[in-house]
Amino acid sequence: MRAVVLSVGNELLRGDIVDTNAAFLTRQLSQLGFQVERVEQVGDDLTGLTRAVRSALEAAEVTLATGGLGPTQDDLTRQAIAEAVQEEVREDPGLVAELESRFAMMGRRMPVRNRQQALLIPSAQPIPNPNGTAPGWYVVTNGRIIASLPGPPGEMQPMWNEWVRPHLEELLPERPAMLSLMTFGLGESAVEERIDDVIHWRPDVTIATYAKSAGVEVHVTARAATGAEAAQLVEEAEAVLRSRLGDAIFGTGDDTLTSVGGRMLKQQGLSLAVMESCTGGELASMITDNPGSSSYFQGGIVAYTAEAKARYGVDAAVMAAHGLISAETAISMAGAARREFQADVGLGVTGVAGTEPVEGRPPGTVFVALNAADGDEVREIHRPGRRGIVKDFAAQCALDLLRRHLEAALRQAV
Repeated sequence: MRAVVLSVGNELLRGDIVDTNAAFLTRQLSQLGFQVERVEQVGDDLTGLTRAVRSALEAAEVTLATGGLGPTQDDLTRQAIAEAVQEEVREDPGLVAELESRFAMMGRRMPVRNRQQALLIPSAQPIPNPNGTAPGWYVVTNGRIIASLPGPPGEMQPMWNEWVRPHLEELLPERPAMLSLMTFGLGESAVEERIDDVIHWRPDVTIATYAKSAGVEVHVTARAATGAEAAQLVEEAEAVLRSRLGDAIFGTGDDTLTSVGGRMLKQQGLSLAVMESCTGGELASMITDNPGSSSYFQGGIVAYTAEAKARYGVDAAVMAAHGLISAETAISMAGAARREFQADVGLGVTGVAGTEPVEGRPPGTVFVALNAADGDEVREIHRPGRRGIVKDFAAQCALDLLRRHLEAALRQAV
């Protein structure tokens, strides 16, 4: 089946915001087995938007539109759909009551303009929006489907996952099953080389790689007559992929290096502390982005200068002998953090995030180290680029070092 994705809003055409909705929806549709015919950005113009909806209905069985469902004058998606399918909009009393109740729960009076969000056409049914005031539309007309969703991703994605996707799955002749394996430490081309023959394993299983800010995702989609058969195909593919990629795989689905490391720290009853230099607090920020991190994260130190490092316990003789940008200093920083916070594991990061060499080290050179009761580990990495890229990659590498250390400890305990 074919699909078209429409992203609505002048702010998209001006470049004020990045259209992440289209990327999300096209990927979701492709994973389900839809052929995405095109993606189009349309401004807040009734004539142009109506024309885009009509064109989408001609091109595909399913149209997904995001944006233009707010209460203001330039929110025109409902009116455009109504004109495209030649139906009259009407105010739905049930939706009005829901909107008034939502505003009452927030302790506010509902503005009159919000009644616009309670409009429906005869071929539409409302899509519940638990995170906002704009319900979506699910329109079935002349064998075509239009699903219209709000623009904010925090509203759109739950509505897609909980309502639209299950309805579209029912249209497909085969049942899908999916799995994402998250990897770190291998580039996308290296991942593809290891699994090249698996990618072309069989026609009812699609395996694709996607480069992420933290590693490479390997996504598996299988289709079969039943969900159980599709799930069995995914399980078989996963076993082969894991044998090829080994410990580069750190998790599945929505797992991150932060969440996986935090989960293992909790499982092993361990605490963590960090000292970082070139990452400027980014490592601690990533760690504390994970819910429940207060149960294992003791604290962090950003020590940029030699004096600051020495003040918190980094060996001045080590820095003098090996330099600030060195494996030895990174190890000393990890140990100092562990001692300062009386933690079980310490991480240290030092390197060159700028564009000029430091101590003879080229830009992008970073050392990440781990200190624990059973010894030290250190890794030298090279990631030239702008400062933000170096900082992010260095912090991810430190988390990956932690993850691999904890996995090894679990294997030894078995």
